[in-house]
Amino acid sequence: MNNEKCGGGVFARLLPEIGRAVSEAGYTTPSPIQEQSIPSLLEGRDMIGCAQTGTGKTAAFMLPILQFLVKGKRRAVSKKPRVLILAPTRELAAQIGDSVDKYGTHTPITHAVVFGGVGQNPQVRKMNSGVHILVATPGRLIDLVNQGHIDLSGVEIFVLDEADRMLDMGFIHDIKKVIAKLPKKKQSLFYSATMEAPVVKLSRSLIQNPVHVTIEAEQPAVERIIQKVMFVDKKDKVKLIRDVFSNKELDRVIVFTQMKHVANKVCQTLEKHGVRAAAIHGNKGQTARTRALADFKSGKVQALVATDIAARGIDVDSISHVINYDMPVEPETYVHRIGRTARAGADGDAISFCSGPERSYLNQIQKLIRIDIPVDMEHEFHCEQSMNAKGADAKPAPKKQRPPRRKKTAAAPEGRSSQPSGKKRPPRSRRRKSKSRKGGSSGSV
Repeated sequence: MNNEKCGGGVFARLLPEIGRAVSEAGYTTPSPIQEQSIPSLLEGRDMIGCAQTGTGKTAAFMLPILQFLVKGKRRAVSKKPRVLILAPTRELAAQIGDSVDKYGTHTPITHAVVFGGVGQNPQVRKMNSGVHILVATPGRLIDLVNQGHIDLSGVEIFVLDEADRMLDMGFIHDIKKVIAKLPKKKQSLFYSATMEAPVVKLSRSLIQNPVHVTIEAEQPAVERIIQKVMFVDKKDKVKLIRDVFSNKELDRVIVFTQMKHVANKVCQTLEKHGVRAAAIHGNKGQTARTRALADFKSGKVQALVATDIAARGIDVDSISHVINYDMPVEPETYVHRIGRTARAGADGDAISFCSGPERSYLNQIQKLIRIDIPVDMEHEFHCEQSMNAKGADAKPAPKKQRPPRRKKTAAAPEGRSSQPSGKKRPPRSRRRKSKSRKGGSSGSV
């Protein structure tokens, strides 16, 4: 059924109640991935999509799913979802759940979002009541399946989102366990930001005769971002970030770090100097992560300090600056990071702190984006040595291997020596205690 009110292109093929929700969300023109994906998905085809977050990918698969369920007019069954969407992180799962709410607001479709880090009882109650769509992270999903709270035998559509991150996070075995519990006959959708060999291998085990959709990273967004790099000695990064935040133009900022403990350190540093900050990473409980993200969206928090994996799925508008406190190891991650500050046609700023050992990372980034990022040499902590680092000095030092743990020696039986073989034992004392006899003897007291 055509729906003129919801906009042009493939949106006109949506049911009126879904098209109305799309219009209310402010969308009138489909993005490239939506234009290419929605027709095939409405026909029930399998799909492999290569696209990053921020391209409109979630709506590209969510709108056809909602249309399929609404047309089916079937009630939700306790414990048995009809659609399973698997996501690598809690934040991305929650984001997908929000999309169900947004686009399905005028439909009777129900859903649940299941992830670890929080109590399972509310999730179990939701599944018992019956849902059409289940959005889940692998670990908690398998736990609830094994406990008998979720039955995957009725899944008709399976979506594996952010497959490359799934593999990076070591979820390959969990993914295979989930796939083994799904019906053989189903519609399968597979999405990944990259298509490296392990990802392709996984896709072939899941998808049958798929439609391929590839959306290149939006390069014009990078061109709209004012980028600069600040060379600094590693030990001075903490001082530099305090100095950078003295600029009043830093309104809503995401600071990226490589390590969780560094994220905590940066967050504490900013708070001590009057910057409202919150950290988000894998060691944070789900309640803390949800609160930090909500505070950042509302403007209560000025700076969100995040690791890359935890930041996956965060979709916040009007980010003024992105700061790479640590340079990303993969150049594609740089594009993904800074792209958060130039969404929906907006401009933004990206600042990168680069120490000597990170110089090779910067070189790879500039090669990918084909831009020599301007250097800010006027700041107080500028480091010529970091800027001119070459060869081994421009790469991280190799990780030190921990020495093998010494095996514990078993306690020696009584009367035997526990010393290692090959060493001489100390001479035994030959003196024996005198036995006491009736009437006494020499040596007795």
